[in-house]
Amino acid sequence: MLVINLTRNQVLAERAVYAGTFWSRFRGWMGKKTAEFGEALLLDPCRSVHTFWMRFPIDVVFVSADGLVVHVIEKMEPFRFSPVVRRAKLVIELPPGVVSRTGTRAGDRLMLQNSGGIFL
Repeated sequence: MLVINLTRNQVLAERAVYAGTFWSRFRGWMGKKTAEFGEALLLDPCRSVHTFWMRFPIDVVFVSADGLVVHVIEKMEPFRFSPVVRRAKLVIELPPGVVSRTGTRAGDRLMLQNSGGIFL
């Protein structure tokens, strides 16, 4: 899945994986040694995340049902809880530095596209 910041004309990820079940969301990137630029994990539905049992920090983007970025956390360290972001419908977990590199911030509009077309 492709994740594009339409506001900034930046690609956040070319290889986003959709996690739409309880267990796939719970597991997330736990146990993964690192995340490479271009990778992302899309947690849907999701309003908060944790980084327990993770080995590296992550950038976290909270997105509303209409594709608006409503909250961003840069370089969330392992063994932390995020706040609950009530306006979020889904969360995108990214390698650390992606948010800074792309200039992504609250208020930006994202587009998610998979092989079947536009997802959001």
